[in-house]
Amino acid sequence: MTNEYTPLVDGHLYTDAATGVLKERHFRLAVKDGPDKGTSRLLEHGTLLVGQHRNNDLVLTDDTISRYHLEIQVRKTGLFIKDLETTNGTFYGAAKVGTLEVTSAAQLRLGKHTRIELTPVDTDVTLGAYQGDRFGDAVGSSDAMKALFAMLSKVAPTDATVLLEGETGTGKEVISEAIHQQSSRANGPFVVVDCGAIPENLVGSELFGHRKGAFTGATTDKQGLIKAAHGGTLFLDEIGELSLELQPQLLRVLEKREIRHIGDSKSQSVDIRVIAATNRNLLEMVKEGMFREDLYYRLAVVRAFLPPLRERGDDIALLAMRFADNFTSSFALSPTLLEALKNHSWEGNVRELRNVVERALSLRGIDGQASATDILSPLSNRSSARAATAPVHAEMLDMPFKEAKGLLVEAFERDYLEQLLTKHRGNISQAANEAGIDRNYIHRLVKKYGLTIDRS
Repeated sequence: MTNEYTPLVDGHLYTDAATGVLKERHFRLAVKDGPDKGTSRLLEHGTLLVGQHRNNDLVLTDDTISRYHLEIQVRKTGLFIKDLETTNGTFYGAAKVGTLEVTSAAQLRLGKHTRIELTPVDTDVTLGAYQGDRFGDAVGSSDAMKALFAMLSKVAPTDATVLLEGETGTGKEVISEAIHQQSSRANGPFVVVDCGAIPENLVGSELFGHRKGAFTGATTDKQGLIKAAHGGTLFLDEIGELSLELQPQLLRVLEKREIRHIGDSKSQSVDIRVIAATNRNLLEMVKEGMFREDLYYRLAVVRAFLPPLRERGDDIALLAMRFADNFTSSFALSPTLLEALKNHSWEGNVRELRNVVERALSLRGIDGQASATDILSPLSNRSSARAATAPVHAEMLDMPFKEAKGLLVEAFERDYLEQLLTKHRGNISQAANEAGIDRNYIHRLVKKYGLTIDRS
């Protein structure tokens, strides 16, 4: 794996790989040789016309270049350069060019004497303090969340590709939808693809679509989820679960914004913004040969890390109240109860807290208040269930049969899965073969219980 790379930029924004700082990219045009040596322009937006005629944006005096020689368009991913059918041509190296796309530093010769240099100019984006405690439906007032919201509020209006990283249950889908809603694509579709939930033999068809008769069972044409996102945002959840065989096809979509249905010989253009999410370390997967390096950098233009709930204890009260509001209810959090919630490990993160609040509200008394016992029992009972040496223990006798059974089943599923994955060093395929269950079911259980897979 390379140690350095040219950052890929969408919408002029990207995060620096070394520092994680959000940066903005523009280009500077400088004349290095010829009669106009020393002339320069900063290219920030729009189109720049270059030539001898005084109506050009950059007027040059070299009599070997044409009256209207070159057109430079500032685009989302860099510069698009077009020679305007000139007499003496435009050269990139030894090659005479008609059109050229530039994403990094480049030198061009215009006519016989003029040489221009195009250089990226990258500046840190000043984020400032984020006002408020919400970004779409995501909630947080902790420093970590406000920093995250500040960055995403800058990124959302652009078409920058975003990679959301963080543990299961931290709210990556909620964040991705908030980015979509604060972009120019808000009126377009928001299409969610769970790469870990689609059976492996169907992922290609689901993503890219197929033509009738392309394979056994393809009785009609299928549009595919990528095409369904045309004009909007495609959210690729659990992108680390995408097979190596399909990664080149996704890379083509990101590079060319084109798809080809299975069984079709022609490509179709798609206008999409891509947001991906993972709870895995993709860079480690790159090192292990499980994820393509070029695809990683196409996805990680802007990287955003969602902190686990245990590291943002100051947000717990705010989140609990928000979840209660969503259930058209409310309850009081005593200092003792709040402290207990802050001290919980929250292995399932925000999703687990939401479930706890929902259960507490369903068990509250006729006075409308949820007691400490109500809200803490899902946490203590679950721990007791895992630690119990007998199938049924005292606390469960005070619970309805269905609920007590559910706790025991959940405890069994979690413990069985943890030991199975440890035995196979996180290899889901091997674990599924030994257990005699589908690997996608294991993915769902891992997600359900917020497990961290150790592949060491």
